[in-house]
Amino acid sequence: MNDSVDGTACDPAVARPLDRRRFMVYFSGLGLSSTLFPGVLYAMAQDKGKVTREMIAEAEKLAGLQFTDAQRDLMQSELSDRLQGIDRLRAIALKNSVAPALYFDPVPIGRSRPAAGPRKPIEMSEKETPEVPGDLEELAFLPVTQLSRLVRARDVTSVELTEMYLNRLKRHDEKLKCVVTLCEQLAMDQAKTADREIDAGKYKGPLHGIPWGAKDLLNTRGIRTTYGARPFENQVLDDDATVVTRLREAGAVLLAKLSLGELAMGDVWFGGMTRNPWKPEEGSSGSSAGSSAATAAGLVGFAIGTETLGSIVSPCTRCGVTGLRPTYGRVSRAGAMALSWSMDKIGPICRSVEDCALVLDAIHHGADLRDPTAAGVAFHWNPGRSLKELKIGYPNPRSTTGGRRSTTSRLSTSCAACRSS
Repeated sequence: MNDSVDGTACDPAVARPLDRRRFMVYFSGLGLSSTLFPGVLYAMAQDKGKVTREMIAEAEKLAGLQFTDAQRDLMQSELSDRLQGIDRLRAIALKNSVAPALYFDPVPIGRSRPAAGPRKPIEMSEKETPEVPGDLEELAFLPVTQLSRLVRARDVTSVELTEMYLNRLKRHDEKLKCVVTLCEQLAMDQAKTADREIDAGKYKGPLHGIPWGAKDLLNTRGIRTTYGARPFENQVLDDDATVVTRLREAGAVLLAKLSLGELAMGDVWFGGMTRNPWKPEEGSSGSSAGSSAATAAGLVGFAIGTETLGSIVSPCTRCGVTGLRPTYGRVSRAGAMALSWSMDKIGPICRSVEDCALVLDAIHHGADLRDPTAAGVAFHWNPGRSLKELKIGYPNPRSTTGGRRSTTSRLSTSCAACRSS
């Protein structure tokens, strides 16, 4: 028998006999496996463990399809077998941390990654060390570049900074709802360690002794990691996310696990809605809601956020802070809740561009065996480079063809934000 199939093969009136194999090939060829139809059938068949002709007829109504009784009979046995196969697959427990069989490389065809080479200490711009105010709380809104100068010069200790930020977190969180778990004891222990190391001349770099906050989808050993969702409210995992480990190695001090919209969507979590510090009647946007709100309100020195489709950019825009959404693969995502394996990215949320560079330098370096998409690519930051040498482009919306934006439109040499500043 000829097994080739065309669009008329499923018509009972055609000359060739309609067998189950040819019909299922046609069924798959239509792409129906990606429509509502299979999902509806699966839900209806859960209790009985098999698919009946009546179930198929009811599922057709919801999916906008229509088959004959003969076609339903041909489908019934095959669909029942597939139902059992789905049940066998679902019986295999897969953790969120298990990556699917995909590897996405953003490097264009014909191009290669720049060689990483030996890692060099990042340079900061030349600025004077700020004076220490009588009230340390006046330091709360300083960028990391200035806080680090104070800590390195021993004008302010890490313990003093940590205590100041912890007090602010306790005082303002009732209104902002940006803290899921306050890591007070851990923070004080890490701050004391940082002070001892710096006093002994073992300065690790600009993040040494600087307090920070982690979006609560980053694993922290022995501390709750809730994903902002009630079912995971008491989840305690036994490992640290790679970015958490790298920041600890850089000497940073973890103050708190900060809120995110439930399962990385929006700014509403099981503790309420995280608020915009500058306009508390509105949410801080999400899903890096707490990271942006806490940074904007001066409750942490900096924070870490994640983005799948706007979860760093959107809350930073809402709260008025600086976020960096790195290129996919720039930062290891090992130990972070996966929302979309081919889109998730981890990046810093800070109070200045240079702060973002400092944090990115600490968290990006080197490949990671726990995340095969992480690339060991060099990061070079030159704070002394003149802005006049740089060009920022965006598609010109006025360059249109037939009412649609032209794909070959000229790129403007400055963005709207640059022109208005």
